[in-house]
Amino acid sequence: MTRAGSMHRREALERLAVMLGASRVARSRGAVSTLIGTGVPGYSDRQVSNPYGLTIGPDRALYFCDLDNQRIRRIDLRTRRTTTIAGSGQKGYAGDGGTATAASLNMPHEIQFDSAGNLYIAERDNHAIRRVDAKRGTITTFAGTGAPGFSGDGGPASRAELRQPHSIAVDPGHRFLLICDIGNHRIRRVRFATGIIETIGGTGEQQPTADAAPLAGTPLNGPRTIAFHSSGDWYLALREGNAIYRVNSLSSTIHHVAGTGEQGYAGDDGPARSARLAGPKGLACWQASLYVADTENHVIREIELTTGVIRTVLGTGLRGDGPEPVAGRCALARPHGVCLDSRGALYVSDSESHRIRMVR
Repeated sequence: MTRAGSMHRREALERLAVMLGASRVARSRGAVSTLIGTGVPGYSDRQVSNPYGLTIGPDRALYFCDLDNQRIRRIDLRTRRTTTIAGSGQKGYAGDGGTATAASLNMPHEIQFDSAGNLYIAERDNHAIRRVDAKRGTITTFAGTGAPGFSGDGGPASRAELRQPHSIAVDPGHRFLLICDIGNHRIRRVRFATGIIETIGGTGEQQPTADAAPLAGTPLNGPRTIAFHSSGDWYLALREGNAIYRVNSLSSTIHHVAGTGEQGYAGDDGPARSARLAGPKGLACWQASLYVADTENHVIREIELTTGVIRTVLGTGLRGDGPEPVAGRCALARPHGVCLDSRGALYVSDSESHRIRMVR
């Protein structure tokens, strides 16, 4: 085949993939638009640089990790005004006890709020969870020592060692914080009332996770992200395991929800348990749906929790940057974060397109 013929064939395959992507999102949730970002990395009211985790705050604003800018930022969803909440922009581990905006952060991956409005930041390369006081705006270390390792269970979280924590989640009762201690292949829990840390899942081994097994003592292969459901149960994405599990909050057992464990992009409109995922890195629950940032497939997928059916709701399966507004034709580039507001609008950190997109 000639070079020109090869190029035409590749273009035809790409067009077919886009059309297939559009058919996958025939039941899409709405039109997609850019909330912030220009497609070029930067730091301004209009630019971000590799956004990761995001969440809706107590004030109904959108907060997000501006990863390569080493900052946590806030967008007022009414005015679109953007402000910095934590991070000076300098990469490092410094500033505890001082103003959060003057502190050095190191690869902030995810953020969460507690019932008092305090902000928690999972900093992967500082091997720590930092806390920004809601009233004073000061930053301290909540968990981790800054050194990678595994230690400290049964003692104060601030003296325990973590290894590349990626994700955190506050339970619906605001009693504790869960930490995806991904480098240790474990889930750690810190109770707010005591500050004591413990391991509640994972053995440190990269082994398959058995269905319906007790969470304690069961291997977890790359626990990457946690999302709580209003029922109190929570969902766990395994990055290297290419699967998603549900943890029953009453029995503390873990149940297979999605992914065969084999990396790939397949299974839309069928049972999620038979589908293939590729490095899932973001989860969000809303009503009877679980949204998944299927990062290495460059798509957002939805799992109907009542039927167990999975489908793509944003992205084409090909890496790219748009175009908007048709969700099935809007290519993404390694999306990492998903969240929803009280009205069901979906926000996506389209990380390597350097945008935060919104689907209404």
